[in-house]
Amino acid sequence: MARPDELTFAPLGGVGEIGMNLSVYGLGSRHQRSLLAVDLGVSFGDEEHLPGIDLVMPDVAFLEAERKNLVGLVLTHAHEDHFGAIIDLWPRLKMPIYATAFTASLFEAKRAAERGAPQIPITVVPSGGRIDVGPFNVEFIPVAHSIPEAHALAIRTTAGTVLHTGDWKIDLTPVIGRPTDEKRLRELGDEGVLALIGDSTNAVREGRSPSESEVALAIAAVVKQARGRVAVTTFASNVARLRAVAEAARAADREVVVVGRAMERVVQVARECGYLDGIGDFRSAEYYGNFPPDKVLALCTGSQGEPRAALARIANDDHPLVTLNKGDMVIFSSRTIPGNEKAVSAIVNGLVRQGIEIITDRTHLVHVSGHPRRDELREMISWVRPQLLIPVHGEALHLEEHARLARAAGVPKVMTCRNGDLVRLGPGDPAVIGEVPSGRLYKDGMLLEPDKARAVVERRKLSFAGCAFIALALDDKGELVDDPEIDLVGVPEKNADGEVIADEVLDIVVSTVENLPRARRRDPDAVAESVRRAVRASVAEQWGKKPLCMVHVLTV
Repeated sequence: MARPDELTFAPLGGVGEIGMNLSVYGLGSRHQRSLLAVDLGVSFGDEEHLPGIDLVMPDVAFLEAERKNLVGLVLTHAHEDHFGAIIDLWPRLKMPIYATAFTASLFEAKRAAERGAPQIPITVVPSGGRIDVGPFNVEFIPVAHSIPEAHALAIRTTAGTVLHTGDWKIDLTPVIGRPTDEKRLRELGDEGVLALIGDSTNAVREGRSPSESEVALAIAAVVKQARGRVAVTTFASNVARLRAVAEAARAADREVVVVGRAMERVVQVARECGYLDGIGDFRSAEYYGNFPPDKVLALCTGSQGEPRAALARIANDDHPLVTLNKGDMVIFSSRTIPGNEKAVSAIVNGLVRQGIEIITDRTHLVHVSGHPRRDELREMISWVRPQLLIPVHGEALHLEEHARLARAAGVPKVMTCRNGDLVRLGPGDPAVIGEVPSGRLYKDGMLLEPDKARAVVERRKLSFAGCAFIALALDDKGELVDDPEIDLVGVPEKNADGEVIADEVLDIVVSTVENLPRARRRDPDAVAESVRRAVRASVAEQWGKKPLCMVHVLTV
């Protein structure tokens, strides 16, 4: 008798962290599984810990090795942490991609704007539609979120049905799009759900997330009472917020000027998909200066403190077309993603120093999360009634709180896992049955580097302790031909006694070479290693930090 198919779940990103989402479902035997990927996103580099790294994405070595078994990639929605790695990683995998119209259109606009990006076909699925992807039947169930056309995925298999929630919330009055489809989710619960793989982002917050309609009212009230120019910054992909801002501007008799390429791209796609029907055309940044201060509203990118985005340039007074003055107002209709606090704070302080009024969600309801709080999580569980719940999309605390809530709500089986765990969902008891390769790739300029790449590790060290470059020439007897060349980069000029550190290093290099046995002086590698150790020790003694040290030995 044939053994029944085994259904597995392996997160390669997005568990124990927020961002970089990639989930892999498997169906079949231990030796032959069909694999379905859900989402392929990025997180963003942290200048403090990853200097020079723009994006972080999941390592897909496991999927590359299993490429012949990878039947497709299904996208829940068009946020960067869910689809931002496709352009870089699709060439390694070349699997079919499935998404609804807005997600597909926004992806194509992004791809077209990226120089050298490959052609990547996407099969468009209607919202609420069902498709077969290999042995998986996937239904796109509409959910409310902070972007159009977010969907939970009902993944039906011979081993049972999984509800992969993606990002969602319960919003009965979204500004655009459909509310979370309670009726369909209840019907799914009636059919029977083996496992719920669920968003944990707000699992530590009690109550419910307010509605986008409430935010629209608050923004309209703030814009109405403004006297000077108004700038609003938000996530470019939050089309409901863009529409709310446009309606607030119209009510206050202001023209909307769009500032920033990402915002322009989303506006174009939103219009094509009908999400800005009834809203007049926005003006480009060139027209900003043509309007009186009380007749213009600038819709800006840069809510996360991105240094090259519109708001940072405006705050630094180096934007060529858009300026703000004392008495003007900036509305931050966004939350600060963890890791971006310093960058956002620098922009806010720069604006405040210019006498500009700052409005945030600390004092006005100008932003709400697109993720469910605890009452919404309980409601989803009551609709779907899963046999098993696995929290994802959150840091360790979020996952643990979601798991605790699920147990209290009566879910029969609850388990947590980590990136790289291979989890058996069924048949039989759920369990971690193995590990698959997982890790991170860094987008470094035009290159993708593994997380242990020398360049990344060394740049981190450089940012902490600088570098000493030493060049010296030896003759065939191992004697110094001339004084060594010393160049200290990122190292203080003088020590605590006022002595020039470079002079001290020069003395150490000369004495180290002269004290080496003559036979070792004829070995350039041995000389370089001895000098390297001595220089690092000398600088550490004077500064308390050991720089990187590069030694070049020339024999003449």
